Amino acid sequence: MANRPGRVKALIARNVAEICQMELKNPHIGLVSVNEVKVSDDYSYCKVFVTFLGAKYPHQALEELKKTEGFVRSSLAKKMDLYKVPRIVFVYDESYDRAARIEEALALEAEELESLKKDNGED
Repeated sequence: MANRPGRVKALIARNVAEICQMELKNPHIGLVSVNEVKVSDDYSYCKVFVTFLGAKYPHQALEELKKTEGFVRSSLAKKMDLYKVPRIVFVYDESYDRAARIEEALALEAEELESLKKDNGED
């Protein structure tokens, strides 16, 4: 029992991702990526941070996914050997969106710097 919280988080993340990919039949959800899981100290509550790959409207997909929380929890209970399966709350993880915006801004800055160098005759 050296790192029980870490193992529980990893098991929940793996199993929730598998349930979302294999068992959910809602076409509005699409492809779900589980990025992180945070579990309370007493294992009664967990936040599952997700992103939706290729989704035009990720917040609508999140609302559809939230409707399946009970099904995901019951499927998780069948897959895991825990005395008490935590209540699951899905949260949209915006870190990838922020990273994409930062990369886009950096690319624009690099293009502007290159154009300034060319205008000044530098190579």
